[in-house]
Amino acid sequence: MVNGFMVIPKNLNLLLSAVIVIIAGLVYGAYPTFVMPELLGFQVVDLELKNMLRAVMGIYMGVGLYWLFGALNPKFWYGATVCNVLFMGGISFGRIVSTLFDGVSPLFTPALVLELLFFGWGLYNLKKYKE
Repeated sequence: MVNGFMVIPKNLNLLLSAVIVIIAGLVYGAYPTFVMPELLGFQVVDLELKNMLRAVMGIYMGVGLYWLFGALNPKFWYGATVCNVLFMGGISFGRIVSTLFDGVSPLFTPALVLELLFFGWGLYNLKKYKE
């Protein structure tokens, strides 16, 4: 039990996903002019690219906070889990398309594996813990 909240397997998918996605959002948008050259090897100088990366950060943080809320509030668990499955499935699909058209990314292949695992885990939870 953590602060009166029991961490059960049903909630663990949302909790772990939320932490990972919030951190990823911060990596993308908190300081893109420093992080992107160091992490991905490209410069971020255009205002539009900075804006886009910070918008992605906002999406990731908003979705991650919704998953945290769903993990902590049983009334919102189902919707948050459906959101998680759609997010993980969608991002996995995009990475698979990129792999097929652009080649294998050594940096993002582990992310693809994790996203597919979270996608499957979310589907499993939806089936096991019906609304």
